[in-house]
Amino acid sequence: MKPLRMRVFHRSVVFLLGLALVAGTALAQPNKGKTPAPAPAPAGGEPEIEIEGEGSAGGEIDMGTDPGPGDLNADLNAAEQNNAAVKAGPLKRTPLSWKDILVVVRKPFLKSRRTELLPMVGTTMNDNMVRHYTVGGQLSYYLTDVLAIGVEGQYYVHSFREPFDLVARQARRLPTVNQYNWSAALNFHYVPVYGKFAIFDKKLITWEAFFTAGIGAGQSEVVPRDTKFPGFTNLLIIPNVGVSMRFFLAKWLTVSVGIRDYVFYDKFEPTDRSPTMNATADQAKDNSTGSLINNVMFQVGVSFWLPTSFEYTTFR
Repeated sequence: MKPLRMRVFHRSVVFLLGLALVAGTALAQPNKGKTPAPAPAPAGGEPEIEIEGEGSAGGEIDMGTDPGPGDLNADLNAAEQNNAAVKAGPLKRTPLSWKDILVVVRKPFLKSRRTELLPMVGTTMNDNMVRHYTVGGQLSYYLTDVLAIGVEGQYYVHSFREPFDLVARQARRLPTVNQYNWSAALNFHYVPVYGKFAIFDKKLITWEAFFTAGIGAGQSEVVPRDTKFPGFTNLLIIPNVGVSMRFFLAKWLTVSVGIRDYVFYDKFEPTDRSPTMNATADQAKDNSTGSLINNVMFQVGVSFWLPTSFEYTTFR
């Protein structure tokens, strides 16, 4: 019986050792069954932390590389945008066009291919003997919004100033002066400056400055010192240059103010108007003396524009 008991004991020990080995192996291996579903992301949109499973030593936590301040801010901004997109729902896309891009505010007044009719009045500024007042008009056509060509005409009325009488009384002789009768010119206009200003912070007034240059003709007439001698007239070639400002009141109405310098060579009555030498107008004209004149004038006018309205043909 002793050998049988020994065999049973040996088998029991072997069975127990095998059972212990199997149990230890099972405890050392991870669960290879069904993988549990990952936990949902928190509402704040924070990044998930992954725990290394199989193949990692001691179950270490992989936090990745240390992000810099810029990367962290970018991640937070991206998370906020994603949250906003989720809350707002699907975006509705609308077609875009060039009209939706506002670069520069449109000008409130366009002049291209429009005609300006400008009645105006003026007065001389630099003649201390005789003052001239003018009534006239100007017709201009704008080829572009800054360039125009036009014609003008003026009629002159003169009046003697106080120095004219003072010189006559003190020197016992009348000064030599000429009066202007009319003038006409072909002009070109260029607008380099455009702006606006506010009146009491309530109303905006748009304005522009423009230069004018042209050439024309006119007539001057000698004012005889002695009424028994006839006067004579001179035909003048008159270049002109000037600068003006224009204020926009409506789509068809503007106000202009400006200064213009009319330059010409004029002939005056001879000093010696004796009956033997300068009795007639032709003789006096042949013996006349000449001088270069700068007739500086201040002009004011109200412009009417045709057509009375305009349309934009380009995008903003």
